[in-house]
Amino acid sequence: MEKTYGILISGIGGTGVVTVGAILAMAAHLDGKAAGVIDMAGLAQKGGSVHSHVRIAARPEDIHAIRLAAQGADLVLGGDLVVAAGRAVLATVKPGATRVVVNTAEVMPGPFTRHPDLRLPAERLRRAIVDAARGSDGDPGPVRFLDAGAVATALFGHSIAANVVLLGCAFQLGAVPLSAAAIERAIALNGEAVETTLAAFRVGRRIALDPAAAQALTAPAVADPASPRHLSGSLEETIARRVAVLTAYQDAAYTARYRARVEAVRAIEAERAPGRTALTEAVAKSLFRLMAVKDEYEVARLWTDGSFLRQLGESFAGTPRLRLHLAPPLLARKDRHGVARKITVGPWIFPVLRGLAACKRLRRTRLDPFGWTAERRAEWALVGDYEAVLDEVVGGLDLDNHALAVALAAVPEHIRGFGHVKMRSIALAKAEEAMLLAEFRSPSLRLEAAE
Repeated sequence: MEKTYGILISGIGGTGVVTVGAILAMAAHLDGKAAGVIDMAGLAQKGGSVHSHVRIAARPEDIHAIRLAAQGADLVLGGDLVVAAGRAVLATVKPGATRVVVNTAEVMPGPFTRHPDLRLPAERLRRAIVDAARGSDGDPGPVRFLDAGAVATALFGHSIAANVVLLGCAFQLGAVPLSAAAIERAIALNGEAVETTLAAFRVGRRIALDPAAAQALTAPAVADPASPRHLSGSLEETIARRVAVLTAYQDAAYTARYRARVEAVRAIEAERAPGRTALTEAVAKSLFRLMAVKDEYEVARLWTDGSFLRQLGESFAGTPRLRLHLAPPLLARKDRHGVARKITVGPWIFPVLRGLAACKRLRRTRLDPFGWTAERRAEWALVGDYEAVLDEVVGGLDLDNHALAVALAAVPEHIRGFGHVKMRSIALAKAEEAMLLAEFRSPSLRLEAAE
């Protein structure tokens, strides 16, 4: 160290950012060094960003200010990709000199509750970090990206030890001026989940020397295409999985209607936009969403087809006590705004749900007891409306309007929720559809939008 050594630990509240700072300060004391820590918690209790500034020195009198100034960090431990790419963190990075170790696990920030289509620009965030650490010679510097969250979850069943995995990695890279013995003793003195924390620190050290070990830890042993967590890897798989679900949802005839429409779009797209499949993929997803709405019969089927109980058994030991919160249209009372209020029911409801699931052939018939509701009628109308839009879009498809056709076909992806929430999202989707249709029908509007 030259006088002092600055470490910035950043992340989100509740993930152990402050704990890592405390461990480093105690380890410095055990090594006979001086240390100062300032924790900037902010909205930590609400999942906001947290920063812990740690200053280590050989003597207490060498530490004049604990908070790291601009370009004052020798090491940055980024426990969260979004926070690590923020101005407050990047300002402390000295190009070509600061070592940076960042957790690439993507944790959705709070605004996703208001913007359901929110996506993290992960690649752009990575570039921002690399650019900030890049030296004058163009070398990106000692930046290490590691999915510490996935490693911790794979080994310990939860991601709370992810920041300690980062610490172990940084230590093994030579970026922490303390002894391993002192750090491990500080972990023991902290007294919380000692065995797990020690293991996480040592795993981080191992991964620093053998990055492939992280991939081996986080890679699934066998990809299960039937798993709800499995993502389709091709257009063929996207269609095939939805065909299987629709068959269980209703019957083979219902599925045939879906497949015929998707294949018709696929053939026309191949003819008029050779090499492109985005329109077919959008139709495959959107039409499925409209045809497989989670009505009363489908909710009952999903609760009782065995998949829920299997996932429950994989996540919890013993026999859990179950209570369901439902808003059945014939039983739930409404509040003063006319919104159905949920009622709580016990395990006795499962035989009722199995019986309801068996009645799925009543769906969309005159004998359907739920067909009179405004929500069901609106959902049924959406399928016909969407097919009418597809007829127009496919009929006028060419290379120039292909992207606009894809946007139109994907509008139903924005229809979400149940009850009053869904009705509101339908209105918004219809407004978006009208705007896109006007643009599709008018070449002059498309030109203005392009300009």
